This record gives sequence, structure tokens and C-alpha cells, in this order.
Amino acid sequence: MIFPSTAHGSSSVGTRDASRDLFPCIECLRRRRCVSDNLTRGGVPIEFFHISVLLRPHKSPPHEPHPQEATMAEAVVLLDVWVSPFGQRCRIALAEKGVAYEYKEEDLSNKSPMLLQANPVHKKIPVLIHDGKPVCESLVIVQYIDEVWSDGAPILPADPYARAQARFWGDFVDKKIYECGTRLWKLKGEALQEAKKEFIEILKVLEAELGDRKYFGGDAFGYVDIALVPFFAWFYTYETCGGFSVEAEAPKLVAWGKRCMERESVSQTLYDPLKVYEFVGFLKKKYGVE
Repeated sequence: MIFPSTAHGSSSVGTRDASRDLFPCIECLRRRRCVSDNLTRGGVPIEFFHISVLLRPHKSPPHEPHPQEATMAEAVVLLDVWVSPFGQRCRIALAEKGVAYEYKEEDLSNKSPMLLQANPVHKKIPVLIHDGKPVCESLVIVQYIDEVWSDGAPILPADPYARAQARFWGDFVDKKIYECGTRLWKLKGEALQEAKKEFIEILKVLEAELGDRKYFGGDAFGYVDIALVPFFAWFYTYETCGGFSVEAEAPKLVAWGKRCMERESVSQTLYDPLKVYEFVGFLKKKYGVE
């Protein structure tokens, strides 16, 4: 089992994002009583005020920008939800670049006019608004951050082939980890066993790509690391629900995750794995999979 020790902070969240059914109920946890019919279907008796206290971590102090970036604070806004690994990518990238920004927690059961205007096509988070112009989809946002705030360490490599490879593996993570991981906590029986087998295969593919390198891009923390590391906080949930050990199956990948957690940008963004597990436990009751 994995219990990375971290100082968790700032609210977070999503891309392909909150398009899945994982996130629409999150903000309802703030209220003592459910305001969404979706949360009451199935007759699940839940005291929402208690759950909100249990699940929502306290926010840490806001990100402190580098002095040269301080003037950007009012021009950069991130629309997000606390638990989404997709939005956490954006926050890690902003922290790596030292960009000050305003964080706005979205209520996905009652989406804000700002979100609907900023992302009228998909109406999903995360959305980065820079000087009034919205950028959508988490990995697109990460690339945008890298290009706009080009001072300091790059997120994507300069070499065209290396950039293409980084984008390939970022896309692999996007298409594989979340979808298969969700099946681990939503399914039972033979379907669960199939999901477990597939997830372990995904881990081994990623571990083989990592090899003996410090990070996926070599010695420098970068694009693929940012794409994948938010899911490190979900590994405990995946392995507990799936009945396996991530560390036993992919020890180098777990060691990589622990190295990433030594970076302030990561440790101040990711949430405690047990807090994620508690949140998923609520979702399992909601969907009747317990």
C-alpha cells in the first residue's frame, strides 16, 4: 500500500476532465442537504454536512509567486474542483513556473456563468483564463503555461522528437490511467479482475518507459511527470479497491512518485491518499457498488 507523506494544499481539479461522472457530485458535499436529484437517487441515506467536513481538506496558504510574476496574479484565473487530478496538473505547472493566480472552485451541479462562458463547448473544468482569454483541457493548459511563461526550467523539451515523445506519453496517461482506474472502484467480480489486469499492464508499460531515469524526461521534472503524478495520490484507492499492490507490481514507478512528492509544487498540490479514498468511498455508496 502507498501512503506518500505530503503537505496537502490549495484546492484542485480536472480535464477529460470532469466529463466523467466522478465529479458532478463534489460540490454538493458542501451543503447539509443534497441539492441535486442525481445524488439522492438510489435511496442512499447520507448526512452531507458530515461528509463535507470529512472529505474537504483545509486549504494551505496560496501559492507565493516569484517577484517578477507578482503582477500577473490578477490576470490569471484557474477554474477547478478540489479533487480532480486533471486540474492538479495545471496547478503543478503554474507552481513550477512561479505564476501567481486566482483559484476559483467550481460547483459542477450549478456551474458558474464564468465557466459556461469560458468553456461553452464542453462546459468542463479545468479552465485557465489568462488576460480574459480561456484555455481548456489540462494538457493543453500545461503546454500553454510552458510557452507563455518561458523563463525558468522548461516543462516540455526543446528537441522536436523529444517533445513529440513527451506528448505521446502524456496522451497515453490521459487515455489509460483514469478510465481504467475508475473501473477498479466501480466494478465487481470478473469485470473488476479484468480491470485489475489491464491496470497492472498499464503500470508496467509506464515503468518500462521510465526505466532507470529520475524522471520521465531524464534528470529534469517535466511534462509526462506532470501528466501522471496527480494519479499517485489515487494509487492507494486503486490498489485497495482492486486487491493488489502498486509497489509490488511497479516498484520503480512508486519510487518515481515519491521523488516527485519531494518537489514543493507536487506536495502542496496533491491530497492525502486516504482523503481521496474517503471521497471514492462516498462515490461507491452513491453508485451502489459496495
